[in-house]
Amino acid sequence: MKPGVIVAALLFGCPALGYAQTVPVALTHIRIIEGTGAPPVENGTVLMQDGVIVAAGRDIPLPPNTRILDRSGMSVLPGLISDHSHIGQLQGVQTGPQFYTADTITAELAQYRRYGVTTVTALGNNVPRVFDPMRKDAHMGLLPADLFGVDQGIGVPKGAPPVHVAPDQLFRPSTEEEARQDVDTMAAEGTDLIKIWVDDFDHSLPVKMDPAIIKAVVDEAHQKHLRVAAHIHDLDDAEHVVAAGVDILAHGVRDRFVPPSFVAMLKERGIWYIPTLELDEATIVWADQPAWVKTPFVEAGLSAPLQQQINNPVWQQENRTGSKADFARRSLATNLQNLKILWTAGVKIGFGTDSGATPLRVAGVAEHRELALMVQAGLPPLQALHIATEAAAALLDLHDRGVIGAGKRADLLVVAGNPANTISDTDRVVETWENGSAVTGPIPLTTR
Repeated sequence: MKPGVIVAALLFGCPALGYAQTVPVALTHIRIIEGTGAPPVENGTVLMQDGVIVAAGRDIPLPPNTRILDRSGMSVLPGLISDHSHIGQLQGVQTGPQFYTADTITAELAQYRRYGVTTVTALGNNVPRVFDPMRKDAHMGLLPADLFGVDQGIGVPKGAPPVHVAPDQLFRPSTEEEARQDVDTMAAEGTDLIKIWVDDFDHSLPVKMDPAIIKAVVDEAHQKHLRVAAHIHDLDDAEHVVAAGVDILAHGVRDRFVPPSFVAMLKERGIWYIPTLELDEATIVWADQPAWVKTPFVEAGLSAPLQQQINNPVWQQENRTGSKADFARRSLATNLQNLKILWTAGVKIGFGTDSGATPLRVAGVAEHRELALMVQAGLPPLQALHIATEAAAALLDLHDRGVIGAGKRADLLVVAGNPANTISDTDRVVETWENGSAVTGPIPLTTR
């Protein structure tokens, strides 16, 4: 859509289940950031009905019964889409399988929604009897945000991931046949992707995933028309899983700078790369206490136990220094540079943070920090927003969202200011639209 061009469409058929909006709603006098990376459309209008965008652009004709909301001075962009998060893993500062409940997950999705994240991908450690029905409800618009993910995931006996989960949350096959059976089980459950954990978490685990297991998982998954995402840290592991045929690198390469041969391989094979910059920042930043962690926007997303923990001077001192902190700082610095290299080369970049996996990776807050870090890495704000919307949707093979255009889902994030110029303006959340209704941001902002 170009400035000055009217884009409109007549929508046919019945509204999707769960959509409460029955009359047209128009956001007027608003800056439209489409999600494509194109320059914003100034003084535009977005017309929506029944959870779907009817038209977007300038000089949009409005039906007589339209509810008009003046959003002068504000910007609208597609709702943020997470390609790598987790749900039901924690409560407060505690983690454990006892938190994998519908109530916990619904509350987490509501927080993602308040922070402008309208689609969440829970990349593993999910309990199918809880996750699968909730995913269906989310697709029907019955939960605060839409939900996709990996049902269980495939780890390593006595190896990754180093987390305590219930037996029905994770497979740890010891043979190729077991690995294939685990893939088949997840396929029957309707998993959206297959996830494997292949590394040894900075040599803290005795083994890595057997290459034969990796090959068996990839082969079986592809036979079932499922893509495989791999948890990696080091370049050697990344090169190996890409050679084995994985489709998505679920984390950035963080031990060395990526060589041209690796960059070329990712680009040639169309491999998606999710940097998860915020993962390592979250390890140290709450102890470092930069000014942004004290903003009301961030504090609104923190539980009382977490606030108490990170404000404890003893905890801050213990987590500010030491081998774990040093490892995180080095990993983040390398990850930032590798992202710039890969993005410049045209590699497919996805959007994710590993939010929800630990208490320090805060749902919603992490996604806004990821945007800031992408710009810190050298990406223009519009391109960071493109990755978090249209590109993130493309990674999930979703064509109904991630862009503001006629016929797309009306998953919209309205913010004050202009994040196309200043990425921190994404933190000035006014409201998030989804399922035909809006919820306000985590802190009060004046709307008109």
